[in-house]
Amino acid sequence: MESAAASYIGMGLAAAGMAGSGLGLGFLFGKAIEAIARQPGAESQLTKYMWIGAAFVEAVALYGMVLAFIMMP
Repeated sequence: MESAAASYIGMGLAAAGMAGSGLGLGFLFGKAIEAIARQPGAESQLTKYMWIGAAFVEAVALYGMVLAFIMMP
């Protein structure tokens, strides 16, 4: 296998982390909406933690994208 082909496979695998991030964001916001619907009084506290969690999940996607660009031949 040529090194360029292996590099492209590695880029694809690194970019697969962005798909996991999308699933994580969907799960995070879905559960936050469900929690707010069950207990509307805690909306301000839940929203704060939801956005902090969203920032961490997005950071994983950005790290995957940067890693894919670093491996570009």
